[in-house]
Amino acid sequence: MRLPGLVRAVARAAVLLTAASALVFAITELLPGDAADALGGGRISAAQLAALRTEQGLDRPAWQRWAVWVWGLLHGDAGRSLLTGRPVADLVGQRLQATLVLMTAALAATVPLILLGCAVVGRRVLRRPGTSPGGLAAGLTAIPQVVVAAGLAALLSGVLGWVPPVSLLPAGGNPLIEPAILVLPVLTLALPSAAFAVALLSGAVADALRAPHVADARIRGVPTFRILVRQVVPVLAAPAWRVLAAVVGGLTAGTALVETVFGYAGVGELLVGSVASRDTPVVQLIGVGSGAAVLALLLVADLAAPPHGSVLRWKEAMRS
Repeated sequence: MRLPGLVRAVARAAVLLTAASALVFAITELLPGDAADALGGGRISAAQLAALRTEQGLDRPAWQRWAVWVWGLLHGDAGRSLLTGRPVADLVGQRLQATLVLMTAALAATVPLILLGCAVVGRRVLRRPGTSPGGLAAGLTAIPQVVVAAGLAALLSGVLGWVPPVSLLPAGGNPLIEPAILVLPVLTLALPSAAFAVALLSGAVADALRAPHVADARIRGVPTFRILVRQVVPVLAAPAWRVLAAVVGGLTAGTALVETVFGYAGVGELLVGSVASRDTPVVQLIGVGSGAAVLALLLVADLAAPPHGSVLRWKEAMRS
């Protein structure tokens, strides 16, 4: 990507991130009640509740609080928790390591599953050219993640007894001390993410293998594995980077459910608890941080993906 294109991509990411911050702030504003209600618990008078809202700055207009919040983020200040008074950055930072370990392990498990799924789709297309590729993967993506979690827990913990059914990782704990607690959360994240990616890439795999030069290679007795490597991998290079960025975004979103289900004290579990208690500064920082991570990955994917013209030249070279 040339410099003007890079500048446009960065500017677009900045605009999208600003819009995302406004959207996250607006969504938190739509939640019923606020932190003052949670702190009061219905046990204080209306006057005391109004004073508590004033103390927390909740009586100011939403646009003004959003502007102050964004200004603070730009200066490295994410504000303080409305419930505990602790800096929000400290609360999130305490759990960030655990979530990063979980996401890294899930991504490490997802990538081989994607490659395996694309290889299966490729073999099916070669053996039955008229079939629709990726149907099974698309069906698997429809299974709710909580069902995947329950099924894995029942099988691996209940029936086989290989791993603990819950993680019970304390806040700030290191999951690498007991790696077995990562198995169920990692698989719950990796399996749906891999199915989603295979469903997206199956069309590109089928298009690559239905090209005339692939039929010629099969007639000449070229092994299936070599055909997959030489004919499919270069074509998938461009979309694969973007799909991988989308997968990482899905992993980021999925940690909230997975960490809550398995008692894994990461950022996702903190997000769920903060939504329940209306601790909006914590919710907003996690939401904007997740959006920034996804946008950064998409930007990297745009920079890393080969230009479309190079893929077309590769196809023409293979046909000649």
